[in-house]
Amino acid sequence: MEKRTNFGETVEGYNIPVLNEREIRASAGILFLFAFISQMQVIFTQNFIMIKYVMTFFLIDFLIRVYISPRLSPTLILGRLIVSRQTPEYVGAAQKKFAWKIGIAMAAILFVLTVILNTYSPICGILCLFCLIFLFFESVFGICLGCLFYKIFYKEKAQYCPGEVCDVKNKQDIQKTSVKQILILIGFIVIIVISALLFNNYYSIAPTSLF
Repeated sequence: MEKRTNFGETVEGYNIPVLNEREIRASAGILFLFAFISQMQVIFTQNFIMIKYVMTFFLIDFLIRVYISPRLSPTLILGRLIVSRQTPEYVGAAQKKFAWKIGIAMAAILFVLTVILNTYSPICGILCLFCLIFLFFESVFGICLGCLFYKIFYKEKAQYCPGEVCDVKNKQDIQKTSVKQILILIGFIVIIVISALLFNNYYSIAPTSLF
């Protein structure tokens, strides 16, 4: 049975308020997509219109989920609709709230600089990059980078982390990486670097129409 609390949900079998990690990852993926597209527009066309909208809605969405309720966050609602047929994966609400406060801080600075003051600077670029990295790790790897700082500011240990990373445990065989696999990865990276050095001029030639 699921009940409302001040922040998060009370779910049977969990002794603290929790949130559904699957809908959080879906929400992060949605935000990452629009943030990435808007950032590419700035880089390649110097068009700042979309990124101003993205920063505005990003800030509003995070303010709603932290200071009103995650259940009323537009992107979390959309994420819930997208993953509604998947079994929930519960995570502690406390560390997510802390991570989202970091998101609010970054979004607020970007909103002031890009929307209110209508400026751009390396500060904006760096903050946008951090936002993209945070959203990418959350949506793709299920790693909440903001949650990693939770234990620095709070004495209590974070509970119910995605993939149970908060708990110390031995890796299963399928999770272990052999020396051979590491060497293959290193070799692949070396091949990429060599290819870039050898074929950069060829790949730089603009393509011609096939027809």
